[in-house]
Amino acid sequence: MTTLHLPLPRLAEATAPGEPILEVENLTKSFGGRTVLDGVDFTLARGSVVAFLGANGSGKSTTLKCVMGLETPEAGSIRLAGIELSALRGTELARARSSVAMVFQKIHLVPRRTALENVCAGALGRLGGPASISPMFFPRELKEEAMAALARVGMADRAHEKAGRLSGGQAQRVAVARALCQRASVLLADEPVSALDPRAAEEVMALLAELAHEENLAVAAVLHQPDLALRHADTVIGLIDGRIEYSGHISGLDASMQARLYTPNRAAA
Repeated sequence: MTTLHLPLPRLAEATAPGEPILEVENLTKSFGGRTVLDGVDFTLARGSVVAFLGANGSGKSTTLKCVMGLETPEAGSIRLAGIELSALRGTELARARSSVAMVFQKIHLVPRRTALENVCAGALGRLGGPASISPMFFPRELKEEAMAALARVGMADRAHEKAGRLSGGQAQRVAVARALCQRASVLLADEPVSALDPRAAEEVMALLAELAHEENLAVAAVLHQPDLALRHADTVIGLIDGRIEYSGHISGLDASMQARLYTPNRAAA
């Protein structure tokens, strides 16, 4: 298997557990003249889960999309393991971003491919030649790594089942396994459980917290369920109209603060 050699420190080794791996400062973003993010600051440490809470339109998903590079902020700094992403270009930027994986509300799996093949796709960024084109050429080492990732999320017994036949919770677990196969150090989850039933939502959030605490991943999750944040997050960032209203331990997320974050009409739908 072809290994990608980064021209910068491996993010998994550049920071110790508990130290910030992602640092965001003064993140600013507008759409159509409306400010969506207004000076957002936060850090994300390995081995921890940060939950983003707030009403629709408060800037939660936009924050993660800016970190992932799916949206371009007008101002601000985004550093991975101390590396300023805005200073990188082309291949170097792509390589740095490969250490960040994203799981979405809409689960982006290829329905006609097996769970194993979908997980193998997480490694495409570091493969070359035919292996990056067709599952027929996936090397044995990659398939073994993908199977290990599926086993880690409790889906090894569904490895050869078509993704289109999986339940929502099962498919989201496969998406998480794909991120593990990507060898990401940072996992961003944008409303990963909003389309799942309560039991599946609980299981997926418990899995993300377990991976953070036991595998030293840094996890940031956008949630609409404060109760899930209370049970599975270490810290909470609450947004109102693109500004941070609360940032701290989950113990400070009392009923009064929750009400402030979800007051109707304070954010656009």
